Amino acid sequence: MGKSLIALAFVIGGPAAYAQTVKITPLGTHTGELCDRDRATIFEDPTGVRILYDAGQSVMGGNDPRLGTVHVVLLSHAHTDHIGDRKIAALNQGTCGRPETVSALPHSTTGEIAAAKNSSLIMIRDISGKPTGTCAEPGGAIAAVQAAPCLAPVELGGTKLVKAAGAARGVEITTVYAAHDSTLTRDLLTDAQKKVLEPDNISVSLGAASGYIVKFTNGLKIYLSGDTGPHAEMKSVVRDFHRANLAVMNFGPNAITSEAAAYAMNDLVQPAAIIASHPNEGVTSGGKVLPTTRMQQFINMVKGRPVYPALSGRTMEFAGDGSCVTGCW
Repeated sequence: MGKSLIALAFVIGGPAAYAQTVKITPLGTHTGELCDRDRATIFEDPTGVRILYDAGQSVMGGNDPRLGTVHVVLLSHAHTDHIGDRKIAALNQGTCGRPETVSALPHSTTGEIAAAKNSSLIMIRDISGKPTGTCAEPGGAIAAVQAAPCLAPVELGGTKLVKAAGAARGVEITTVYAAHDSTLTRDLLTDAQKKVLEPDNISVSLGAASGYIVKFTNGLKIYLSGDTGPHAEMKSVVRDFHRANLAVMNFGPNAITSEAAAYAMNDLVQPAAIIASHPNEGVTSGGKVLPTTRMQQFINMVKGRPVYPALSGRTMEFAGDGSCVTGCW
C-alpha cells in the first residue's frame, strides 16, 4: 500500500515533474567552443515551450538552422551585442577570439528572428519600440504558438506566463534588476530620429536593463543575469524570494570582474550550478577552457558548485533541482 501511494505521487505531480529535464543549447560562432561574441541560448521546457535569450551577434538571423521553433524571444537590454546589430554568415568563420561577422542592419537579429518565427517578444516596456501587435493573454497566459510576432512588454519585476497548447502548466518569466545600462545605438533608429540626435552625437537610453528568472514546469528556476555588476537584489530577490537553483552568468570586463562574479555566485545567488556565458574573449580551444582566460580565473574562485562553459551547439539537460543530467562536462 505504501509503495503504491509513493508511485501514485510520482505520477500525479510532485517528484515526477523533476524527472523531466529542461534542455539548454548555446548558439555561438564556433561549434563546440565558447567564443568572444557568444550570448544566444535556447531553453526548451518539457512541455515544448522554446525560449531564445539574447540573440546577439553569434546567430545567422532568422534563417539560422540551429534555431528551430522559437516561441519566445527575451532581450535583457538594448546594447548592440545583445539586440544584434551584426550576425554570422556561417559557422566557424574567423577565430574564436575574433569571429567574423557581417552587418544585420537595418534590422537586428532579435527582430529578424521574432519576425521569422512568429515569436512573442518579452522585454522591459521601454525597449519594445516599433509597432507590433501586443500578445494576447487569455486566462492570464500567452499561447506559445502565435500567428504573428507580438510584443509582451513588462515592467521591472513583472511576470509573464507562456503556455503550450494542452499543457496544464506554463513557463513563468519574471524580469529582475540588472546593474547595467540600456542604450540603443543610432544605427538602429529611423532616419528621422537619427537626424535629431546626430548634432549632439548621442544615442537613446531605453529604460532599465534587466535579468530574468525563468521558472520551468519541472521545477527548475534559472537566473539569467543579463549584463550586470553584483548587487544586493541577487540575494534578496533572486536567491531569497525566487530561490533560483541554476544561474546563467554573463561575463565581460565592462560589467563584472571574475572576482566579483565569483562573489555573486558564492555569496549572493548560491545556485546549485552555473552556466558561464557572454565572455568577451575566446574562452576555449577544443572545448577546453584556456588557463589564461578570465573564465578560468572565475572557475578557480567558485566554491562548491560546478561551472559549465556555454559551448556552442552542445545541449545540456537539467533536472528540477538544478543538477545536470546529461551533456555537461
